Amino acid sequence: MKRWFFVAICLIVSQMAVAQYSPAGDSLKTRWASEVTPENVWQEYPRPQMARDSWLNLNGLWDYAIRPKGNNVIGEFDGKILVPFCVESSLSGVQKYVGKDNELWYHREFEVPSNWKGRRVLLHFGAVDWKCDVWVNDIKVGSHTGGYTPFSIDVTQALNKKGNKLVVRVWDPTDNGEQPCGKQHVKPRGIWYTPVTGIWQTVWLEPVNENHIVDLKIAPDVDNHKVTVKTNVANAAADKKVEIVVCKSTAVEARACSINGEDVEVPMPADARLWSPDDPFLYDLEVTLYQGDKVVDKVKGYFAMRKFSTAKDENGIVRLMLNNEPVFMFGPLDQGWWCDGLYTAPCDEALAYDIRKTKDFGYNMIRKHVKVEPARWYYHCDRLGVIVWQDMPSGGRGPGWVTDRYFDGALSARTPESEANYKKEWKEIIDYLYSVPSIGVWVPFNESWGQFKTPEIVEWTKSYDPSRLVNPASGGNHYPVGDILDIHHYPQPEMFFYDAMRATVLGEYGGIGRKVEGHTWVPSKGWGYVEYDSEEKVTDTYVEYANKLLSLIPRGFSAAVYTQTTDCEVELNGLMTYDREVVKLDEQRLREINLKISNYFKK
Repeated sequence: MKRWFFVAICLIVSQMAVAQYSPAGDSLKTRWASEVTPENVWQEYPRPQMARDSWLNLNGLWDYAIRPKGNNVIGEFDGKILVPFCVESSLSGVQKYVGKDNELWYHREFEVPSNWKGRRVLLHFGAVDWKCDVWVNDIKVGSHTGGYTPFSIDVTQALNKKGNKLVVRVWDPTDNGEQPCGKQHVKPRGIWYTPVTGIWQTVWLEPVNENHIVDLKIAPDVDNHKVTVKTNVANAAADKKVEIVVCKSTAVEARACSINGEDVEVPMPADARLWSPDDPFLYDLEVTLYQGDKVVDKVKGYFAMRKFSTAKDENGIVRLMLNNEPVFMFGPLDQGWWCDGLYTAPCDEALAYDIRKTKDFGYNMIRKHVKVEPARWYYHCDRLGVIVWQDMPSGGRGPGWVTDRYFDGALSARTPESEANYKKEWKEIIDYLYSVPSIGVWVPFNESWGQFKTPEIVEWTKSYDPSRLVNPASGGNHYPVGDILDIHHYPQPEMFFYDAMRATVLGEYGGIGRKVEGHTWVPSKGWGYVEYDSEEKVTDTYVEYANKLLSLIPRGFSAAVYTQTTDCEVELNGLMTYDREVVKLDEQRLREINLKISNYFKK
């Protein structure tokens, strides 16, 4: 009887939670939206490259309130919000704007599992846009600025034995501030989209010991047959031992140890299996921290043996190289926006869907455009085999724009606050993504948006991570620095500028538009760089542009980026509609021509 009573109570509580939540508004939805509930929202472990067995997911329904900035008296909350969807999104259940004059408050309660007793408890945020302050049981435990990177807070000293209260305050001025914000705009239009405020990735708790692994930096070295793992350990004495074990299909491939805070160099076989879009092989990694003979922490992850570089071909043209072989990197501009979740995909299956379709379409690369994704997005790129060009989210005001020669005008001057925000967040983004195998190119600037001190920023980026290529400013003001000269030309491919010392690439082209009734963000609005009304016409034009691109490869192009993966708000130039329901081209013809381009250098 007691068991049935307990089950009944659980069902009632579950039904009450469902009744409290439904997507807000009548905006366009993806097929996955109807499956999102407070009980199942984003349940996957959020950090695939450094996973522990024990954790507690805090996603679900929280209380929220929007209050004037600086007003610390909340009073009653306004209602419920579904974390981790931003407050402006439909899937949050709220769909309200916040703005620079207001702050967004969150509240929820939680219990710490009893078997965590005696351990430190870390509170993790995947990403919160933009300025975040955190209280546990009315004790200020931490704060963070930056809308694109994870951060963690040790909340152990603030915890109660029973019943804990978590409060989060967020302020985000969007494009009215001095911080990177990508394509967010307080007045969405054209190429600018709806603001994103607050929590937009998973929130979770994790128990650790006093001495524990904080993060890993994994650097494969294909030429010297090794992988180096730098382990950052909290509160570690010098003699703590770190052991790295590399496995291939469950069999131990290699192992190595270090003490005294030294990096661990793991020798790899000369015939190690190399990662590529054709063979995206990942080695399993286990990192164990010892105190004497006692294991005090263990994390599991993965890495890949791969190398990105440039080299001249037999005609003296600088080519992009993967594992010392030329590769034509070809893929779509990927905004990473969702009609129902904005910055946040409805679920992990949806997050992987765009990457799968990119591969199905015959591409081998994605340019992640002025946005940074959750760690699981990069994991899907790693395991599915897609090279990533990672943009820095834009922000700030730029100088004039010169595209057909090296820039000789006045450098733009950001405010000291804007410059500091850029440098802080760019470093945090590189630290966050340093170990991701699929990332081959860093892109500090897009066009001239907020472009400043380009030689300095490029030099710092290249020295901080010499293992990857640096594309100084995709389509922006050009300086003879970095590894790549990147030009933009819409709609058809053109080569109007060439660099004999760096790889020359077409960083954006295309933008072929087609409106599909019933699958648009705003029924009465929409645009493309060129527009057609049928699948056949769009496909014919795409193939025409692709053949022109093919003819420009022997003349010097080493990569190209087509605009774009999906429609985004009023942009109708996607390969797919914004809700991912319709592929707007003939998929077979698209794949055939794309494979000719992606496989151009294959023997």
